[in-house]
Amino acid sequence: MKLTCDNVFPELWDYLTEHVTPERKLRFEEVVSMRTRHLSVVVEDIFQPHNASAVLRTCECYGIQDVHIIENKNQYQINPDVVIGSANWISLHRWNEKQHNTEDCLLHLINSGYQIVATSLNEEAISLPDFIPQKKTALIFGNEVEGISDIVKAHADFFLRIPMYGFTESFNISVSAAICLSKLCEVLKNSSINWQLSEHEQRTLLLEWICKHLKNADVIIDRFLKKNQTAQH
Repeated sequence: MKLTCDNVFPELWDYLTEHVTPERKLRFEEVVSMRTRHLSVVVEDIFQPHNASAVLRTCECYGIQDVHIIENKNQYQINPDVVIGSANWISLHRWNEKQHNTEDCLLHLINSGYQIVATSLNEEAISLPDFIPQKKTALIFGNEVEGISDIVKAHADFFLRIPMYGFTESFNISVSAAICLSKLCEVLKNSSINWQLSEHEQRTLLLEWICKHLKNADVIIDRFLKKNQTAQH
């Protein structure tokens, strides 16, 4: 019997969640219902690990499932004290096979139907309160010193600016991500935009999450498959 999330999901999900509390099962189902891939976040060549880790934690809190980390000059290492387990629940995509990885990441996103929206200090950029992500949107944050690269600028469909009213010219990158996601996720949830995951995506994530949660998930799944094979015969 081939194991796919669609052909065995209801039965397998019920079987696996017999090993967790009803409250935990409900929490899994509530969280996945609020997950989105309509927004994805990209961080480009961040050199302070705690900043990138803080972005991951923010993304998980706001229900962003896909985070892309571009590593050109700077290799990313998760800071467990900052992430506090949040990386277990998101899909982390690391772009680090080449010396320059930005374009590969952006082309992948474009080919996957995303518009590229880069954060910028440019006064001509769209102000965050005025931006509505009608299309799937990849939100790009540059590194702490140089900001977004020229490659990002060349591929960007729009530039997004966070309004600021003080003397300081920019926010910390993790703060910028939190402000943007707070606003854009609120816009999505109050709109008619189809921002939620498909049923197939939700089922896939639920099985991934429960398998991470259960120490002996492989044994339980094997027992389930043998039970189903016996029932079929």
